[in-house]
Amino acid sequence: MVTKQSLGRKAAIARRPAFWRSHAVPLLLSLLIAALGLLEPTASQWLRYDRTAILNGEIWRIVTGNIVHFGWGHLSLNLAGLLLLWFLFIRVIESGTWLLMILVGAVGVGIGILLFNPSIEWYVGLSGVLHTALAGGILLAIRAGERFQWLLLVFIAAKLAWEQVYGALPGSEETAGGPVLVDAHLYGAVTGVVLALLLIALTRRGSSHGAGAA
Repeated sequence: MVTKQSLGRKAAIARRPAFWRSHAVPLLLSLLIAALGLLEPTASQWLRYDRTAILNGEIWRIVTGNIVHFGWGHLSLNLAGLLLLWFLFIRVIESGTWLLMILVGAVGVGIGILLFNPSIEWYVGLSGVLHTALAGGILLAIRAGERFQWLLLVFIAAKLAWEQVYGALPGSEETAGGPVLVDAHLYGAVTGVVLALLLIALTRRGSSHGAGAA
């Protein structure tokens, strides 16, 4: 006998995989960052981007420096940014793409600082990776037909240009609780653009290979 209750339960079970496809990585990343915040200052000692330590072989810091923070103000600011991006791109970025953007973004930001900012001895924070997700997500959303994202793309380009000319946006350093490395935002955004273009190209190639004529 099929009841309304049993149908509702089956529908709820069916929705679980879809939920995790869209939400697993941002949710788990948020929990990880919050947990590391509880382990400060020990977490930063072992995980922050540290140029000398990286050059001495502790290469994991290139990635892990992006998930530790100055303090709870800095951490909360970046978690709020992650939450905003999570909902902004919920229709176009699934967990697999989120994971790729976060990992590639972290590597892109870390290597960018290592190569082009030799005077930076240490760095913490997720904002560079957030710019990877933001720039990449905008391009994927435009590809998916969300034309209003062009306005956001113009805004982000203007923000990055401002930061390169004038430095951090007014009030951002006070909110973060420390100096803002605006170059990390640029490296993250460039990484996001390149990654999104590669994903779009691969999607097009897959679509053309899968097409046929009757």
